[in-house]
Amino acid sequence: MTRPPTVAQRRVIDAADPVTGRLKGTEAQLAALVKRGLAFRHPRPPHDHFLTPAGHRIREAPEPTAAPEPPAAADSGVFTARIGGEENAVGGPSRTREVHSAWQGLLELRRMTHRDGAVDRPCGWERTHLVQAAALALEAAGHRPAAGEGPGYRVRATPQPEAVAVREPDAEALRACAATLEKAGWQVGEHTEPRTGARYVLASPRRA
Repeated sequence: MTRPPTVAQRRVIDAADPVTGRLKGTEAQLAALVKRGLAFRHPRPPHDHFLTPAGHRIREAPEPTAAPEPPAAADSGVFTARIGGEENAVGGPSRTREVHSAWQGLLELRRMTHRDGAVDRPCGWERTHLVQAAALALEAAGHRPAAGEGPGYRVRATPQPEAVAVREPDAEALRACAATLEKAGWQVGEHTEPRTGARYVLASPRRA
């Protein structure tokens, strides 16, 4: 069984960029994480290091501790895209800056991980975080997530392996959401709920 990372290694993992997984640390620390399969060194300059899927799992898992883990604070520094339905979501200029920074980081991750350096289609991280990725694309484009039970978009997982559903009570706003996702590299289609007649968008990451 693989032994857990050291305290120093865990600190480097926890400090990774929440969207791209880019790491900062000494050469020895980064090399140790690569050796353990928790990070990889990008082959193209500037040869930055990024978390592997295993490294992401380590970061997302709670640290073993005897005390119960406290709930995440609003100012914990971990960015989370708003999928719609959150209560008491804080907005304002600081949130706008966070969203912009996260979106730029995601575009950089696309560039770094696609062989052709393309930024017009989703990357591997987005395919494993479908709801968060679609919500980030919408929020970064200025769409308004639903607050509680109020109006706005809601992004939810679906039984389909690579698709999310986007719901928005306003038909024009729903079409705008679809256009944004299509521009961000997603395949979209508008559908109707059989029982309620409500329209929604089904979106999946485009591969080529």
